[in-house]
Amino acid sequence: MSWGTELWDQFDNLEKHTQWGIDILEKYIKFVKERTEIELSYAKQLRNLSKKYQPKKNSKEEEEYKYTACKAFLSTLNELNDYAGQHEVISENMTSQITVDLVRYVQELKQERKSNFHDGRKAQQHIETCWKQLESSKRRFERDCKEADRAQQYFEKMDADINVTKADVEKARQQAQMRQQMAEDSKADYSLILQRFNQEQWEYYHTHIPNIFQKIQEMEERRIVRIGESMKTYAEVDRQVIPIIGKCLDGIVKAAESIDQKNDSQLVVEAYKSGFEPPGDIEFEDYTQPMKRTVSDNSLSSSKEGKPELKFGGKSRGKLWPFIKKNKLMTLLTSPHQPPPPPPASASPSAVPNGPQSPKQQKEPLSHRFNEFMTSKPKIHCFRSLKRGGVTPEDFSNFPPEQRRKKLQQKVDDLNKEIQKETDQRDAITKMKDVYLKNPQMGDPASLDHKLAEVTQNIEKLRLEAHKFEAWLAEVEGRLPARSEQARRQSGLYDGQTHQTVTNCAQDRESSPDGSYTEEQSQESEHKVLATDFDDEFDDEEPLPAIGTCKALYTFEGQNEGTISVVEGETLSVIEEDKGDGWTRIRRNEDEEGYVPTSYVEVYLDKNAKGS
Repeated sequence: MSWGTELWDQFDNLEKHTQWGIDILEKYIKFVKERTEIELSYAKQLRNLSKKYQPKKNSKEEEEYKYTACKAFLSTLNELNDYAGQHEVISENMTSQITVDLVRYVQELKQERKSNFHDGRKAQQHIETCWKQLESSKRRFERDCKEADRAQQYFEKMDADINVTKADVEKARQQAQMRQQMAEDSKADYSLILQRFNQEQWEYYHTHIPNIFQKIQEMEERRIVRIGESMKTYAEVDRQVIPIIGKCLDGIVKAAESIDQKNDSQLVVEAYKSGFEPPGDIEFEDYTQPMKRTVSDNSLSSSKEGKPELKFGGKSRGKLWPFIKKNKLMTLLTSPHQPPPPPPASASPSAVPNGPQSPKQQKEPLSHRFNEFMTSKPKIHCFRSLKRGGVTPEDFSNFPPEQRRKKLQQKVDDLNKEIQKETDQRDAITKMKDVYLKNPQMGDPASLDHKLAEVTQNIEKLRLEAHKFEAWLAEVEGRLPARSEQARRQSGLYDGQTHQTVTNCAQDRESSPDGSYTEEQSQESEHKVLATDFDDEFDDEEPLPAIGTCKALYTFEGQNEGTISVVEGETLSVIEEDKGDGWTRIRRNEDEEGYVPTSYVEVYLDKNAKGS
């Protein structure tokens, strides 16, 4: 089958068909380009999705990824990122292996097609020129034959007429002979041109056109083969990334299979275990006996019968301290350590007597009161403290015992790493100094003395710091007895700081936002004994006497633990004046006590009470 023999007369249709083939190829190129753009867009969206759900550094989310389910999710995000990379590979390979080659091939194909059809048109023009020459010679031969025939008839007519002179007859005869000769010449010329045209026409239809059409046919077949190969490449590009995509999916499956619900449950225990013992049974209170009502030693109630409970603010509302049941003790131990709020802006600070003192002069009335109560009793390791600031104590005493132990252990490990690092640096400097001593030309040994002394000092400081935290850790783990306030103050001198530490149960203990406790860990029996002693000590204690009165200058909403709400213009009893921390302790109706900012009230102290 050959287009040259089968389609010898379909030049125009072949021209249209080959142009259509090029259009199809360009359409396929456009399709592949759009596919590569879709792959890139899809890969970009997948990467953005993976990035969106990645845990943010130095955030709470990063801590959540210790659970196996979260780790599996993180692995899924990483595998998704790799999955997106394979779609980028698909786009790159399709562009380099299909689009670029086909664009270049289309340009070559257009040039070849143009050349072939140019040769075909040239052959057509040549045969048309030969045909015109043949037609011209034919018409000339026909015209000469007619003129020769007319000349012959005129000669015969003149020759038959007796009236015509002999000269006229001879002239007519010569004219007829001349026309006859011209007809013969035209015949010979026509015959020659006809033979030449037939030869050209045979070559045109049997040689030139078949050759040209054969080239066009081969060109078209190459185009068809090329588009087929491109389609195979299109599939192979996808097929090449399937194993890697399969590995990504296998990674997701493996991550899902690595989820361990028991391990996650254990991590929850480790993260939130407080180390406290659950409260014991509440004793039966017999109202039929004429005896004083008591509260069970193991009760978590924080108020006496007939006395209103203190109002607790924030998320700590309703939470009770273990081992402390008396409203009186709660009031005594709850002088707020946070700075008191300033008076309303409408009033001038200078117009308010007994304004709040500077924070630098802040004292520790809580610890003083607690020490007074504990002079004759063994110290309880810690009580639940109040939310006063937001500053984490150095010994992590605002954490529950179990969490505090973990924090201290982590701190000790970090300090040991720092000590090892500094020790390695000291050893390196010592070796370098020895080298300088043996080879003075390499350097001055004295130049390293300052650095060596600095590193040695850092090591000593870190060791003291580590010893301090190890002592706290040992205390939490029950290896050492609870230290007094004075001992804790001394331990704070290891790092050269003279500020008061916050490790006793009456100083700057914070209640976490979720209401977690801040007691230090001790043995269960000691807890129960000490709690019983505390109850016995404060059951019959008389309330503190009033040392004066005060008038509320502004309305104050007592939302924190240990504070009391007052209304502007209200008159109350003062039972403890400001000790420099900006708070004054007052009483209302002999049974409701609490602290208010000193700048919110005008105090009138009794001279006798103040002097005594």
